[in-house]
Amino acid sequence: MNKKLTAEQVLEQAKALGVESAVLRAVIEVECKGSGFNADNTPVILFERHVMRQRLIANGQSKIADQMMVKRPDLCSKSTGGYGLYSAQHGRLNAAAQYHRASALESASWGIGQVMGYHWKALGYASLQEFINAMYKDEASQLDAMCRYIQVNGLVNALKNQDWKAFSRGYNGAAYAKNSYDVKLANAYKKALN
Repeated sequence: MNKKLTAEQVLEQAKALGVESAVLRAVIEVECKGSGFNADNTPVILFERHVMRQRLIANGQSKIADQMMVKRPDLCSKSTGGYGLYSAQHGRLNAAAQYHRASALESASWGIGQVMGYHWKALGYASLQEFINAMYKDEASQLDAMCRYIQVNGLVNALKNQDWKAFSRGYNGAAYAKNSYDVKLANAYKKALN
């Protein structure tokens, strides 16, 4: 079974949102460099240690958060960063899952849209596991999650208007400018038009 996203699938999602397919292709390019899966067929993820701490607390596991901050600050911390290599992300996720599986899965951004796992309920998935299964299924399912996130967070108009600053702020948070996210999107959009 082919897991790769087709141009038709992008066009279909773009029509459903009422945006140009080039804007979706731009977001995909910037978020995951155009591929939702690693060479070993696992979804592209980024494990966020500061989110792990937040999710443990939100899930009523503050004692585990305190233990992990001492034993595994690389996996649970108040600080952002410390990501390590992209190839090490699933290993980090698996190690964190040994402490609390749901919090670990919620602490990674997933697939072509790099949607955080903790958004599963807001995006209309019946369970965290249903969201994870979709991320493993194929890039079309990953794109669906990305589009759900865009809709739920009121970012459709920003995409329609190619308002990259507004989209970047809504999609990646207030610190988007630190990584020139809006500039990267504008450049990827120009490239996607060709």
